[in-house]
Amino acid sequence: MKLFYHPESGRMGDIIPYFEDGVFRLFYLGNGWSNVSTTDQLHFADEFSTSIRGGTGSVVKVDGTYHMFYCKFTDSPYPRQYSCHAVSTDFREWTEIPEDTFQPDDVIYEMSDWRDPHVVWNEEERCWWMLIAAQKKGRTMRKGCVGLCKSDDLRHWRYCEPVYAPSTNQSASECPDLFRWGDWWYLTYSVYTDRFQTLYRMARSPKGPWITPKRDTFDTRCFYAAKHGTDGTDHFMYGWNPDREKNIWDFSPGKDYGKDYQTWDWGGTMIVHQLVQNEDGTLGVKPPKAVDGAFAREQLPELMPLTGEWRTAGDCAEVSSPFGYSALLMNRVPPCGKLEMTVSYEESPREFGIALQVDADFACGYYLIFEPWRGRVQYKTGIRMYEDGGKMFPYEVEQERPFDWEPGREYRVKVFVQDSILLLYVDDQIALGTRMFNRKGFRFGLFASDGDAKFSKIRLFTE
Repeated sequence: MKLFYHPESGRMGDIIPYFEDGVFRLFYLGNGWSNVSTTDQLHFADEFSTSIRGGTGSVVKVDGTYHMFYCKFTDSPYPRQYSCHAVSTDFREWTEIPEDTFQPDDVIYEMSDWRDPHVVWNEEERCWWMLIAAQKKGRTMRKGCVGLCKSDDLRHWRYCEPVYAPSTNQSASECPDLFRWGDWWYLTYSVYTDRFQTLYRMARSPKGPWITPKRDTFDTRCFYAAKHGTDGTDHFMYGWNPDREKNIWDFSPGKDYGKDYQTWDWGGTMIVHQLVQNEDGTLGVKPPKAVDGAFAREQLPELMPLTGEWRTAGDCAEVSSPFGYSALLMNRVPPCGKLEMTVSYEESPREFGIALQVDADFACGYYLIFEPWRGRVQYKTGIRMYEDGGKMFPYEVEQERPFDWEPGREYRVKVFVQDSILLLYVDDQIALGTRMFNRKGFRFGLFASDGDAKFSKIRLFTE
């Protein structure tokens, strides 16, 4: 079984969702534009390639004709990016329309960036909007924006002021998307300078003003270029978790310490998060229903204390560890499976959480660390357990997600594993996706430090 989709050959980048007749038809970048279909975000079929060779974009259908908008790049005589247009009547064979290709105006927008066109119908203005990753002219290098063009016929476009230009990041705001859910409009985009994530903003109108929520991301840097898809009821974000194969930027160390030490690639495996709309309009994420219920086989939890005063019974483990670190071993980590439990505490521990691929040493491995005092979930790998790792990566945090913890409250935690992929959900609000390459075949663990923690309703599901 596979929880997360990866093409049989190559890798998967920049998913472009299109929904029709009960089917999510997902274009993605690999060797040009390819497509695969799903009805439940777990089972995928009908994969095919198109003749289109270009970058990210979008697809709309008007009067029986599909319109694809995408981008192309040239390097000679100087670097340029272009928005392009193709049409199809069967969704498979596409005809490019070269005369519809256009680049920035060099008045509102810099000539450097002009890619990832996303086209939507604006009912209020009765015209088409094209959102585009661009750079707005300005005095500093922080010109990244979501640009805007408008059209009455999908062929002739008028340059307009950006939808969103906060003068924050240096890179173009990649893979922009715009959608409405109830009374709220949401603008999503991805950046790779200052931060490396997919972000969102919210407003009461597609014209803004755009509010930045307290937690304005869906996942870690291992969920990039995410775009939105909906069947009219459920809403999803489709992004990719990167491989660590190619050392594209020549940043990996000369000595082979394993893939955990290598740099992230472009493209990898598709991750789908289902969106949750909170009462205040902010967005959370949870696993799609089919992914959450993919496993029928359940293993009884094995609870084997190593250090500290643990109290274990059935599917529950509690510990009070006010002056040190307490550790417990559990079942072996399967190649593909789900671990879920409820976690809580009364007096704030410094940290508590779940370990993966650990043994009785409880040293090397991968750690999902819940930190109430810092308001976050942190991910730490065995890289940090050695002096060499600390020298190679001289920073405190590898990956983290902001989250507000409260004493006395129970939180539902779900951990999905598929080979090297690790994906955590907490309380249908946050996700933390990453990779773990170097260690396999070891065990889950639980831990707490400088406080108390309770792990209950522990359930492990495997193939």
